[in-house]
Amino acid sequence: MTDNIPLQPVRHKKRHDNKNRNGCCPWSRCCGMGDFRPRTVWLGHPEKREQRYPRNVINNQKYNFFTFLPGVLFNQFKYFFNLYFLLLACSQFVNELRLGALYTYWVPLGFVLIITIAREAVEEIRCYCRDKEVNSQIYSKLSTRGCKLKSFPADMIFLRTSERNGSCFLRTDQLDGETDWKLRLPVACTQRLPTAADLLQIRSYVYAEEPNIDIHNFIGTFTRGNATHSEDGDPPVNESLSIENTLWASTVIASGTVVGVVIYTGKELRSVMNTSNPRHKVGLFDLEVNCLTKILFGALVVVSLVMVALQHFAGRWYLQIFRFLLLFSNIVPISLRVNLDMGKMVFSWMIRRDSKIPGTVVRASTIPEQLGRISYLLTDKTGTLTQNEMVFRRLHLGTVAYGMDSMDEVQSHVFSAYTQPSHDVPASRAPAATKVRKTISSRVHEAVKAIALVHCVTPVYEANGVTDQAEAEQHYEDTCRVYQAASPDEVSLVQWTESVGLTLVGRDHNSMQLRTPSGQILNFTILQIFPFTYESKRMGIIVRDESTGEISFYMKGADVVMAGIVQYNDWLEEECGNMAREGLRVLVVSKKSLTEEQYQDFEARYIQAKLSVHDRSLKVATVIESLEMEMELLCLTGVEDQLQADVRPTLEILRNAGIKVWMLTGDKLETATCTAKNAHLVTRNQDIHIFRSVTTRGEAHLELNAFRRKHDCALVISGDSLEVCLKFYEYEFMELACQCPAVVCCRCAPTQKAQIVRLLQERTGKLTCAVGDGGNDVSMIQEADCGVGVEGKEGKQASLAADFSVTQFKHLGRLLMVHGRNSYKRSAGLSQFVIHRSLCISTMQAVFSSVFYFASVPLYQGFLIIGYSTIYTMFPVFSLVLDKDVKSEVAMLYPELYKDLLKGRPLSFKTFLIWVLISIYQGSIIMYGALLLFESEFVHIVAISFTSLILTELLMVALTIQTWHWLMIVAELLSLACYIASLVFLHEFIDVYFIATLSFLWKVTVITLVSCLPLYILKYLRRRFSPPNYSKLTS
Repeated sequence: MTDNIPLQPVRHKKRHDNKNRNGCCPWSRCCGMGDFRPRTVWLGHPEKREQRYPRNVINNQKYNFFTFLPGVLFNQFKYFFNLYFLLLACSQFVNELRLGALYTYWVPLGFVLIITIAREAVEEIRCYCRDKEVNSQIYSKLSTRGCKLKSFPADMIFLRTSERNGSCFLRTDQLDGETDWKLRLPVACTQRLPTAADLLQIRSYVYAEEPNIDIHNFIGTFTRGNATHSEDGDPPVNESLSIENTLWASTVIASGTVVGVVIYTGKELRSVMNTSNPRHKVGLFDLEVNCLTKILFGALVVVSLVMVALQHFAGRWYLQIFRFLLLFSNIVPISLRVNLDMGKMVFSWMIRRDSKIPGTVVRASTIPEQLGRISYLLTDKTGTLTQNEMVFRRLHLGTVAYGMDSMDEVQSHVFSAYTQPSHDVPASRAPAATKVRKTISSRVHEAVKAIALVHCVTPVYEANGVTDQAEAEQHYEDTCRVYQAASPDEVSLVQWTESVGLTLVGRDHNSMQLRTPSGQILNFTILQIFPFTYESKRMGIIVRDESTGEISFYMKGADVVMAGIVQYNDWLEEECGNMAREGLRVLVVSKKSLTEEQYQDFEARYIQAKLSVHDRSLKVATVIESLEMEMELLCLTGVEDQLQADVRPTLEILRNAGIKVWMLTGDKLETATCTAKNAHLVTRNQDIHIFRSVTTRGEAHLELNAFRRKHDCALVISGDSLEVCLKFYEYEFMELACQCPAVVCCRCAPTQKAQIVRLLQERTGKLTCAVGDGGNDVSMIQEADCGVGVEGKEGKQASLAADFSVTQFKHLGRLLMVHGRNSYKRSAGLSQFVIHRSLCISTMQAVFSSVFYFASVPLYQGFLIIGYSTIYTMFPVFSLVLDKDVKSEVAMLYPELYKDLLKGRPLSFKTFLIWVLISIYQGSIIMYGALLLFESEFVHIVAISFTSLILTELLMVALTIQTWHWLMIVAELLSLACYIASLVFLHEFIDVYFIATLSFLWKVTVITLVSCLPLYILKYLRRRFSPPNYSKLTS
């Protein structure tokens, strides 16, 4: 009946072309995908399956086999400076403009292109392999569109489940960030079918609304039989479909298997439509370098015009301008781009090879230096800051509290309550001490019993290799039982009651079974359940004890709402505050006993309210509230969402480095606030301003004014209120939020997270880094200047979409403080030295031309000009990528060093101007020195000046280095050896006999000393009297 076919889960394609947006081909109308429209999906009508839908595959590649080379070349030459060098090389085919051999221009350009094409090819191959791995996942196929599975590759309607209770729990954390298990129900008429194979025999269809972005709502219908008559002559059966009947892609079911019919694929998936288009990320450092090269190009044009002007524009002066542009083309260094690109590859390799952050992957090797200038870090909560593992920490009864170290006392109280038949003996017959002990024991027992009953947890039994499922369910095998619930908090509470002796062993829609420490089974009938909602902040349950017939109404909820429901007491508010300050999630548990008459009266009013057509929800809430009065306060529970390892010290490091941390989560406000306190995102001495829920412009205005009066205060705001504020007061809200030491945004939709990132970039102009681990974080990660994905329990969707992938949040500290800082400082030093190297030789050319009557004649020709920027100086200059000012341990210990980089001082107009002046000084000294000291022949000028230039560059590299690496020494010695060895073959340009004389050696030595010694003295004086911050630490 079943066969295996690839039917892949879909994630948004990282592409900007029309193919990504409009369908499988440019003529997408042929596929029926021109516009989003409702559809009818047929079962048992093979002749009616005509409409085609988008392919259900991942494609993160930028190019295909045919577009790779044209695409890479286009992306290179669409930038002015790459096009400029191409035009320079092409100009050498014109005889009037030729200045030397063709290879002097084409070899450097070809080298740059080969490096770029190779890097792009490697990234494309890696991307192809990742896509192929995901696209090769196999799913079980029941029919053309019906799939029997546990995780969902497409959006489907729920038809059948293997679970006996006829429902299943669904995890949606990859879609909306919420870790609660959601209850899903199959279509009733298909669930009643004897076998899944019968789905192939019935004639039915699903009508589904047009694809849209709303993941919380759905409208559709399921019709069994034709519109006129069914195959049996019976009238057609119609069932309405809602969100409870859907199985969205990127979600997972808890247990069993389900059968569904696919309604949306590809770009029509809810998860895809909630993922914004990724933008092509260009680093701020690259933009700054481009700005500097524009200045250099301006200088090139000015120098060329000055040279022609000093010739009084004689003859064919316009040709002379072009010749001078070619002659001084070294002012704009072609090697700058390739040096920086190769440097980024080295930085990426260092990140991957760092043993202290194992498993880190660099997916965008073009922006590692961005990590060194982050001002805002936006992080998800669940799975990123927390482990999403709830642990019960405290039970508080008002007069006594039980922590983790005293749970054995609770266990003994529960044990005694069910094993001593005398616990109901009248207190008058017992001594006073026994009365107190029994009172505490009964209170503990009643609290534990309430916690074991007031929840929506379902125990599920699975085969474990020794016991099959049916046998495990029949005998309530502890080793085979797992708990499913709509909240991990509830699971932790039920697991705790199991640990102290009262175990939930069975549950269905109408009943619940508890097992006592003695093995006795307590049966309870579930009369009513009032589920938790974000608005009510509480949940309740009415149960009847089958052994006594007693009816009890149990309720638990947040302290803010339960305070007005329970009987008066003087300890609730204080103890809730104490537990919240410890980072615990607090629930208040209460009880009310009902008589049979009271319950019957309530049930009649409740059913009447549910049948109302108008104001149904209000009438139902009013009836429930009639019970919620003067309830007995039983206890407080404190549950902790365990943090990831070393989250607190990592956040402290980021805070000390000047990085502001914002937490964007889809979770509830109370949960997000507790986590912010627990993780010390909000420090103990900071106040928290919880932004009141607003729906109108006036309410937003009043709340913003109230917030404006707060100082040094962390902000907590919900997604709905945020949307209102951004709609009416975007500028004012962002101005206030950016002043906060920390911001927590809860109930955020995926696209809302991306919007916040975008607004931060636009309003502040600062660099942002987004960190997340789920599919709902992809939009935020792609929008940020640096996206970091955490590989966790929520899958690899975020890490595949991110620029950098880490295995734990704590690795972020080292990634930024060490690798980000080093990458930025090294890139800044490398770029300025490459510019210096080019300006030196250009200054020498300018001096030479001006001395020889402004002739457009090159000073160095052929191999000399190529060898200068390649084999003679390339290795020492590139070895600057290994330089570092402080050890990695010092950078982690003093994150304040990172704060200096946020001002962009390593690469600024000031440092650029300093290097320009150094280049002009050294180029002038070398050229004028060679002209003054040469004796008779022109080749002596070339020999003296070129040798002095090479030695000056090698000494300047040594002057720039702060921490020597053995490869730096090898590079210096290798370059010097290559130059000396090549002199034998350079007789065309250099007099070999002259360089062997003592006269040549002393002239080169004097010129080199005059060009370098003053700079060494200035560096010593600066470090002596005005040392930088890092030098104080290293000394």
